[in-house]
Amino acid sequence: MIELKTPTEIDVLREAGRVVAQTLHAVRAHAGVGTPLRELDELAHAVITDAGAQPVFLGYRPNWAPTPFPGVICASVNDAIVHGIPDDQRLADGDLVSIDCGARVQGWVGDAAITFSVGTAHPTDVELTETTAQALAEGIAAAQPGGRIGDIARAIGVLGRTAGYGIPGPLGGHGVGRDMHEAPFVPNDGRPGRGAPLRPGLVLAIEPMFLAGGHDDIRTDEDGWTVRTGDGSRAAHVEHTIAITDDGPRVLTTP
Repeated sequence: MIELKTPTEIDVLREAGRVVAQTLHAVRAHAGVGTPLRELDELAHAVITDAGAQPVFLGYRPNWAPTPFPGVICASVNDAIVHGIPDDQRLADGDLVSIDCGARVQGWVGDAAITFSVGTAHPTDVELTETTAQALAEGIAAAQPGGRIGDIARAIGVLGRTAGYGIPGPLGGHGVGRDMHEAPFVPNDGRPGRGAPLRPGLVLAIEPMFLAGGHDDIRTDEDGWTVRTGDGSRAAHVEHTIAITDDGPRVLTTP
């Protein structure tokens, strides 16, 4: 069931989104060559709890997961697309890192993700990251009241396919509210005019994921969480939580 949020509820969702944005900013500023992923996770936990919020990912276990997620953030490096576990791996020069983060304030959730290079960035990674960020902006711009979920999917997919990137069909955005994952599913490729209507009060996480190798296939590690590109190419993942309003999309996960 798709739940529409009231303006007051969206304001609280905005506060959760602000905590997420602050956390991502702190993690990115701290990440460098030699930084362990676990250290980034500990930093994220401190920022979230110091703000009076609760981490959403820690202990999260959807029905497909073999174990509860062990981290506060998802830290996905190079060919990892999403759900990377923040372990003792140390970042190396040139690594491409995606950080996904969620926080809960007064029972409401914010969810966002960023991708960035550590140390010396590879030109192809820069292009991949910038294109994915542009797709997020265009997906948000397409989230207009009176439209459809397919309008968002089309805006993202056209950009990714034109650039020659792969787009993993099973992965995409989703509704956000009291739970991190709510209806509807928001694909990153599709046909305009299809899917659930975009009505004021609908809150969505829009999250393009592009795969540099141009193939759509993916695989999951033995940990049951980390999703990687099937061909070993690099991936980028960016995300904002937005609310559909009468005046257009309102981004909830900015600082």
